[in-house]
Amino acid sequence: MEKKITTLNELKIGSFVLIDGVPCKVVSSTHSKPGKHGAPKVRLEANGLIDGRRRSIVSSADSRIEVPIIQKKNAQVISVSGDKASVMDLETYETFDLDIPDEYKNNISEGVTVMYWDVGVKIIKGVK
Repeated sequence: MEKKITTLNELKIGSFVLIDGVPCKVVSSTHSKPGKHGAPKVRLEANGLIDGRRRSIVSSADSRIEVPIIQKKNAQVISVSGDKASVMDLETYETFDLDIPDEYKNNISEGVTVMYWDVGVKIIKGVK
């Protein structure tokens, strides 16, 4: 997974960040200045993209943090078996298996084009 470094102060709601090595989407950001000589603090709340768990981090605003570079790609479903779909990337023609999220189980069938994100782990994020 590719990543870049940024400061906590630059992250906004909807941004992506790595917390404990897990790619997450920022859902809230709170800035506070603790006192006369204290450095500003930032509290980030984020949901994991892979497991959906809520994570938080509190640190100074100028702290550096890793931001994942998310590759958004399209693939065609070759076959469906249970909770897994065998798909082929439309650019590289590579085939691999993906877990089907609950919200897309009724929409995914053979021949359908899906959008997936590669964040170290490939996950289906939409049906076209």
